[in-house]
Amino acid sequence: MSYGGFRRNDNFGPKPVETGKEYDVQITEISRKGDGIARIQGFVIFVKNGKVGQNAKIRVIQVGNRFATAEIVDGASGSTEDMTPSSAAPASEQSSS
Repeated sequence: MSYGGFRRNDNFGPKPVETGKEYDVQITEISRKGDGIARIQGFVIFVKNGKVGQNAKIRVIQVGNRFATAEIVDGASGSTEDMTPSSAAPASEQSSS
């Protein structure tokens, strides 16, 4: 007996990303929680610590029915350097010259 709309179907077709794989993406939006949002073939990927306009290499952590979550690789250290005073040092040295 079928329950119509209450039937759970976890197979919404093939996903363009896989858990554990790395992809090059561009962050185009920010989520309500502050994570970056990227898309691969229209599939939404929430990227921890992503910033709008950022091009990043990401590693997919989890793939769900409607979206995936990922973290930045290679660019992760760069994003933390952006917050440290040492990254501002070369600019201040240039301006004082």
